[in-house]
Amino acid sequence: MAIGERIQALRKRQGWSQQQLAKKIGTSGPIVGRYERGEMTPSVEVAKKLADTFDVTLDFLVDDTGRTAEIKDKAMLQRIMDIQALDTEDQKTIVHVLDSLLRDAKAKKAYAPQ
Repeated sequence: MAIGERIQALRKRQGWSQQQLAKKIGTSGPIVGRYERGEMTPSVEVAKKLADTFDVTLDFLVDDTGRTAEIKDKAMLQRIMDIQALDTEDQKTIVHVLDSLLRDAKAKKAYAPQ
């Protein structure tokens, strides 16, 4: 799905007109229409405002491959949310430890007898 189609789908899901969305991101209704029709591509700054307005990630908004990150394991999702709630230094420490453990697990798997 192209960014314009995604903007339109998200806008309609919220029940907003193009003018209402435009007001929220500081532009005009006709500009939003041009984004949705693919006649214009929003700047990075505008794309960020759109993502924030729709409460989605910028990656989700601009990814036209159709892939979306999915975490099906609720316990794993809760762990990620818990990590995100921590301060930056604690997050960095946890990610560093996880990276080390993942590297070790991948190495162990690569050298395991087949």
